[in-house]
Amino acid sequence: MSAFDLTEDQQDCLQELINVAMGQASDQLARYLDTFVYLKVPNIEQVKSDQLLDTLNQDLKATAVVSQGFFGFEGIRGEALLMYEAQDSHRLADLLGYEADELSFDEQIIDLSSILTTTFLNVFASQIDNQMSYSAPRLLSTGLSALTQYLQQQSFNWDLALKVRISYQVTDYSFNCEMVLLIPEEAIMNIKTVIDRILEEF
Repeated sequence: MSAFDLTEDQQDCLQELINVAMGQASDQLARYLDTFVYLKVPNIEQVKSDQLLDTLNQDLKATAVVSQGFFGFEGIRGEALLMYEAQDSHRLADLLGYEADELSFDEQIIDLSSILTTTFLNVFASQIDNQMSYSAPRLLSTGLSALTQYLQQQSFNWDLALKVRISYQVTDYSFNCEMVLLIPEEAIMNIKTVIDRILEEF
């Protein structure tokens, strides 16, 4: 048993908070792209640091990854990863309505990733009376090898984290991306305290 194992009520509450934030991020993306965005049920699981890259590799054979750290009040923090497959990442110019030479590929993918990350986390934070700050988004060079090195350099060290995986599918473009939130154990303990406050109000 982990120190941050969630009770059934805590799990249900967290799931609902994520669903609301995910829905609004999807709506923002759909409006931005003027198309329909399909969502799958998010996956929430505990992951050990030495198993993280294996689980990410199972999620998606990513060739483009944008990473952005987030920091809130009460010790709530983590890392958001936006992961794209090769055939999808090159559709970004069409998705975003850019001319071929208007923005570089790096700028395009960071643009799209920032919309999803900040919308999701701002809505999530507002539901728990919190406020998020962000590090600058960073496009990692090539897939999971770069991601491994990047995560090893992060300021928070953890043995166990909560991994939240959210899939976005833009149906008109056959485009998919994955958002993966990694929240270290210490931050999850703080989120549990917030969730308990929410549950006490019902």
